[in-house]
Amino acid sequence: MFDNVLHQNTTAQICGDIMENRFPGAVLFSGPGGSGKLTSALETARVLSCAGERKGHWLCACPSCLLHKALSSASLLIAGPRDCTPEIAAAERAFVAAVSGGAKYLDASRYFFLRSVRKLTARFNPVLWQGDDKLSKIAAVVSEIDEELEPLDFPHELPEAEKIAKATEKLRKLCEKLEGEFLYDSIPIAHIRNASAWARLKVAHGKKTIIIENADRMLESVRNALLKILEEPPEDTVFILTTARRSAVMPTILSRVRTYNFYERPLSAQHEVIQRVFHADGFSGSIDDYLLTFLPVQPALIAEKSRDFFSSVVRGHIPDIPTLIKDCGKFEPRVLLRLFLNGMQDCSRKLLASPAGSQAAVELTEALGSCWNTVTVYNQSVNSALEILVRELAKINKTHGMILRWAVI
Repeated sequence: MFDNVLHQNTTAQICGDIMENRFPGAVLFSGPGGSGKLTSALETARVLSCAGERKGHWLCACPSCLLHKALSSASLLIAGPRDCTPEIAAAERAFVAAVSGGAKYLDASRYFFLRSVRKLTARFNPVLWQGDDKLSKIAAVVSEIDEELEPLDFPHELPEAEKIAKATEKLRKLCEKLEGEFLYDSIPIAHIRNASAWARLKVAHGKKTIIIENADRMLESVRNALLKILEEPPEDTVFILTTARRSAVMPTILSRVRTYNFYERPLSAQHEVIQRVFHADGFSGSIDDYLLTFLPVQPALIAEKSRDFFSSVVRGHIPDIPTLIKDCGKFEPRVLLRLFLNGMQDCSRKLLASPAGSQAAVELTEALGSCWNTVTVYNQSVNSALEILVRELAKINKTHGMILRWAVI
């Protein structure tokens, strides 16, 4: 069990609880990015539904385990926001390089690329999206992805290297379209209601699993809807929530889940993961840092643009927002916008030395959060959201005696 989760001791506790029938119907996997929460959640789902004689063994070839490994099991739902496309791009690079070089780890890289794509497409299961007016458009993109993915899937013999490179590039672009245009940053209440109805359906054997990523990002109405099903979860369904911010999860939800804490792996261990999973040598940063290198605009440039934007506003100037958006790759994928807003959040740390500065920092955090929600929850344009943010920053600065200028000194 959990052979595919490296350097994370928490999996031993999960494994023990499963084998001794102590694993509850609702859990929270809490820990920083890159700590293996989703991989562990997927492996937990596989083990819980395993029909093999050696329950949950990594090499089990029972039909249930094979479907779970391919992320195509009917007993699994994945919901919630995630920046999937950087991992897809990293997996694509490793797969194409393995094909070109005839690497001995070709099958592993092939398998990892297939799963990276399905970590995204699984979030568009019609069960979750039933009744959504975007479903027909989503289905068309997912269908095209599945069609392009089939020749690369096991047990098909791989085409020649040039065709593989073209196919993976097309798949990456389709995934960028799917994530950028349709994936909500805050899970809709309809998804929780649809998942709750699905959870009550009976299965022939094993357990069904609903994985909800980034549970801390849910709106209050969505949290309340989730709370209802967590109060009395169906006996044959397990809910696995994940978060990097346990303190932001509603206390009443925390009271109904068992928390498994995932710890940040030492940098040396993360380097090993990068080498063994992505087959990239010589990278000195964290797993998250490595994935960010596959963004269309480098994080360093985003950070520079963020500082310039913030400095311009607090000094009383109006930034050129259309040019900014163009320079930042239209903030697609949306993780680029998050990095941009985080840059301003980092600037506010200089304000925490005084009571007035602390209050201004709180208001700044609220303004940045509102900007993010304007784009990702309410589907407004980035241009409009940033125009509103300019006015909010100017207002905060004026209210507190131009104190935001201290953040850019």
